[in-house]
Amino acid sequence: MNAPLKRTTPLFSMLSLLALAACGRNTPPPQGPPEVTVAKVISKRIKDWDEYTGRFQAIDTVEIRPRVSGYIDQVLFKEGQSVKKDDVLVIIDPRPYQADYDRAKAGLELAKSQMELAQIEAVRVQKLKDSGAVSHEELDERLSNLHQQEASVASSKAALDNAALQLSFTKVRAPFDGRASRAEVTRGNLVTGGNNGGTLLTTVVSVDPIYVYFEGDENAYLRYSELAREGQRPSSRDYRNPVRVGLANEQGFPHEGYMDFLDNQLDVRTGTIRARAVLENKQGVFTPGMFARIQLLGSGEYDAIVIEDRAVGTDQSQSFVLVLGPDNKLEYRPIQPGRILAGGLRIIRKGLKPDDVIVVSGLQRVRPGAQVKPNMATMGESSGDAAAPATASAQSKP
Repeated sequence: MNAPLKRTTPLFSMLSLLALAACGRNTPPPQGPPEVTVAKVISKRIKDWDEYTGRFQAIDTVEIRPRVSGYIDQVLFKEGQSVKKDDVLVIIDPRPYQADYDRAKAGLELAKSQMELAQIEAVRVQKLKDSGAVSHEELDERLSNLHQQEASVASSKAALDNAALQLSFTKVRAPFDGRASRAEVTRGNLVTGGNNGGTLLTTVVSVDPIYVYFEGDENAYLRYSELAREGQRPSSRDYRNPVRVGLANEQGFPHEGYMDFLDNQLDVRTGTIRARAVLENKQGVFTPGMFARIQLLGSGEYDAIVIEDRAVGTDQSQSFVLVLGPDNKLEYRPIQPGRILAGGLRIIRKGLKPDDVIVVSGLQRVRPGAQVKPNMATMGESSGDAAAPATASAQSKP
């Protein structure tokens, strides 16, 4: 009865040893602390830049209309092209006005000759009056005739000046440097001039410099007013506060300008106030009506803590970071985040000190109180914007 048991015992022992060996191979080796990337917070003085949206508008816009009536003889400007001040844009048939000028010139010469004759007669009668040969009444007549001829010369000269002015108006000129629109009337058409609305020929708008208009809300207006009273930022009514502008197809705000106008009241319908900045446009980059993204200096300089935005975690409604403490243990630190900067950097209003070192990468792999293996990095290097800590921007909705 005992022989079969003795034959199965070695097999059972071998299976047990194999099972133990297999278990030994599946047991993971002891692991060290998890690796995380940490960086020291940035502490520096910065300025806030508030963001708005607006539209470009020409400083000068003029509808070109003739001052005299007539048939268009020539259209000299190219539609949509630049024009210089005093360039001739349109010529109205000058022949009728040239004839009026010649007639007025001849009338002036006639008046001058009659005045010269009246002067000679007045001098002759004066000599005769001194010798008693003529009466005092006859001298008065000659002097009166001289005065009439002098007035006739002045009237003829005024008529000649008016004729010359009308003749000059047959050449319609550009009032300033700018860009012309399309020709509304072509050669051979009759146009009406005058001061009561002549025929529209074209429109010219100035190019350089150029305005950009935008609107800010009431809260922004009140904040700027408070900063001005406290001496932290001058009012845009009294000072050319800087602005930066970016176009729809551009990154950032590469164009610089300054404030030159702030309206005197808020719009009661929208609760906004209109503002205006001026930018150079020598290259013609900006066109009236174009959309613009605008940054306006929103504060004076102040000390701030700046960190990478990816280092900020959220715990329901509370924002936090993990601070590297003694023995490389992580501490939970609630924070009050501020405005985000260009390049993924964010201002921290409250919760961090200038010497704090925080986790910037690997936040999901660790928890507060855990010991970690820190890899030191420089804050902001991964953002690709070394200048970003110097400024801050915020969206202000109109």
